[in-house]
Amino acid sequence: MSGRSGPPLGFAEALDLPLCVDLRTAARAFGICPATAYKLIRLGTFPCPVLRVGRRYRIPTAYLLRTLGIEERPVYAVPLEDDAAPAARPHDTHSRASEVPA
Repeated sequence: MSGRSGPPLGFAEALDLPLCVDLRTAARAFGICPATAYKLIRLGTFPCPVLRVGRRYRIPTAYLLRTLGIEERPVYAVPLEDDAAPAARPHDTHSRASEVPA
């Protein structure tokens, strides 16, 4: 095996992962080559829990995301359009206690 198995995962791509991923996908998420991932598993130092299913390794996506620092999935994986954001108020409409009506 040589090099990485593709570009690192983006945020939106990481949120679209299935419940478990293969070792190559997990390696992409961590930005390491698959050979390094296999070595880390053999040494018992892979960054998150790994399941052995037959002859293959599977990594639960919840553990993968948690290790990457993604604790919660946002409601929207893609940013909302600018016109959907609430309009900012130009000034405060609340009266202050120090203001006296004239």
